[in-house]
Amino acid sequence: MKEDFLACLDRIRPFTHYTPIMESGHIENFLGSDLYFKCENFQRAGAFKMRGAVNAILQLTDAQKEKGVVTHSSGNFAQALALAAKYIGVKCYIVMPHDAPAVKRNAVIVYGGEIIECAPTLDSRQRVCNQIIEETGATFIHPSNDLNVIMGQGTATMELLEKQPDLDIIITPVGGGGLISGTALAAKAFGKPTIEVIGGEPLEADDAYRSMQSGQIECNETTDTIADGLRTQLGDITFPIIKDNVSSIIRVRENEIVSSMRLIWERMKIIVEPSSAVALAVLIKERPSFAGKKVGIILSGGNVDLNNLPFE
Repeated sequence: MKEDFLACLDRIRPFTHYTPIMESGHIENFLGSDLYFKCENFQRAGAFKMRGAVNAILQLTDAQKEKGVVTHSSGNFAQALALAAKYIGVKCYIVMPHDAPAVKRNAVIVYGGEIIECAPTLDSRQRVCNQIIEETGATFIHPSNDLNVIMGQGTATMELLEKQPDLDIIITPVGGGGLISGTALAAKAFGKPTIEVIGGEPLEADDAYRSMQSGQIECNETTDTIADGLRTQLGDITFPIIKDNVSSIIRVRENEIVSSMRLIWERMKIIVEPSSAVALAVLIKERPSFAGKKVGIILSGGNVDLNNLPFE
């Protein structure tokens, strides 16, 4: 596994940023933990998903690249795949729900992706994707449930552990599970034997939490959360990895997400989106459990609609 990750990082490095690791004395004092924020909000396309998108496209055959790639995404993976495809010289089709944030839609267009709208449901996303595949022969790349994507996402944790090898815990948000799966595999390969990986999830879209409880993939009937990047659900590749390698999934409420997002903006002076703030919200909510620990937090992205902020 180590060799696979090292090869992946070497493969994607020309197309991705080595993002900074930041600290905040104020937040550390407040929580009583040593905190290390891996700032993927500074990644190309504004989120960690650039890593997996690049790795997935680079693993395609020349024949597949000629026909292009297609995915469905509410925004961050859409941007990442469009930009990765642009760099590598591949046509990119993006199926997006019609209510996706304008800032993310506009970025896809700027990066050269072709947007095809769908209804904001998983069934609609997949149906439209299948239609594009049938018409164009494009290769479908899932935003999270794809091993090449998962390995790419795990390189953020590789870089974090390279600088902080003695972390006790790493916390990431959970949506489709690509980031936390990659994080868990990288932590197992490069972290100390006792390192734990913990996921944060909105209470309003808690399929991962319920899946961990039941032992099978659960679905969300509604996804009414401000963390739009976490409205997707686990897949048959991500769930087994999470079940075997993640210590726990902790749910947070909408007001906890917003207050954590505001805290990062105010104290760290950086822009993160609501999905990113979920990881810190977990730490704040379960503060006593993390006291005295060295904790890595993956700030997953910073693609925010500045005309529609949850605070003033």
